Amino acid sequence: MRVLVVEDDRGIAEGLQANLRLQGWAIDVMTGVAAAWSALGTEPFDIVLLDLELVDGDGTELLRRIRRAPAGQLPDPLIPVLIMTARDKTASRIAGLDLGADDYVTKPFDVDELAARMRALRRRAAGRANPGISHGALRLDPAALAATFDGRPIELSTREFAVLLALVEASPRVLSRLQIEAKLYNWDSALDSNAIEVHVHHLRRKLGENIIRTVRGVGYFIPREPA
Repeated sequence: MRVLVVEDDRGIAEGLQANLRLQGWAIDVMTGVAAAWSALGTEPFDIVLLDLELVDGDGTELLRRIRRAPAGQLPDPLIPVLIMTARDKTASRIAGLDLGADDYVTKPFDVDELAARMRALRRRAAGRANPGISHGALRLDPAALAATFDGRPIELSTREFAVLLALVEASPRVLSRLQIEAKLYNWDSALDSNAIEVHVHHLRRKLGENIIRTVRGVGYFIPREPA
């Protein structure tokens, strides 16, 4: 899934990038309100990690813009926002949550706990309570990046798991190659032109040819879960 980290402390930003990428997240970093607002208007991020003390202002201004954005201005004005800040006063927590933040953690924080909170926000945004995702014979565990099919474990790379998760969450909608790429890769990624096709080929080899369908010239989809 694609994450926008809005953080002007280079050490914290690099630490988040390194740790969250290992857990399957694609990370982009912006250091200020203006750059983050521009990024949100052009890319379909899944979650925002927002510091409050930024190079060009207060993170609460970005939060206000997100929650007050008119229809059509952002790909997702309801995007989950998790504030991460050194401001640990109760009043600051209340203000952030009342402005529209979905969660609030204070620095220093444990990255594994942060990732768990991020997964919980994604579940809530998708209307799910269960941490696992079931689709017919397929079951995905985003926390462990693990999958089973008909009860047997399926060995998937991080990218393969991300493609499969994106398609399952979108089912039965068709996702274009560009839409899938936007969820998997950040701006700095070196991307082969046929990367998504390769991932889909590997998934079909491991799960069967019919698990992922192709709409020629449009993209890929997983059929609706059997009744």
